[in-house]
Amino acid sequence: MRIMGLDYGSKTVGVALSDELLLTAQGYSIIRRDSEKKLRKTLAEIAQIVSEQDVTEIVLGYPKNMDGSEGDRCAKTREFQSLVEKRTGIPVILWDERLTTVAADRAMDEAGLRWDEKKEHVDRIAAELILRGYLDARAAKN
Repeated sequence: MRIMGLDYGSKTVGVALSDELLLTAQGYSIIRRDSEKKLRKTLAEIAQIVSEQDVTEIVLGYPKNMDGSEGDRCAKTREFQSLVEKRTGIPVILWDERLTTVAADRAMDEAGLRWDEKKEHVDRIAAELILRGYLDARAAKN
């Protein structure tokens, strides 16, 4: 049993997976697409990872504004949530992702990555941070 973390963007989806004990989060992959509306391949790749990695729950970053309000990206994220749930048959939990991309960018700065290298990794790292936050909150709750 694993939990998957997703960072949904207009042209990419960062993917992270927990370990089987649900203690750690590791960046897994970045799913890329040509257009925001072309989701068939993205959903198929997510479903394949769910099947191959024994994923039982998905956590999807929810991009609220810094003041807590919900903008256009939140509506698109809820639509994506529904599509992923229909495709995989498992629950998708929305998780506040404010500042995860900033934190991912900061971590890459500290690692000394150049801008073009950062672009290759930021979505995967953001997904890892989303999942890590969820796992930490879940552990604290139990």
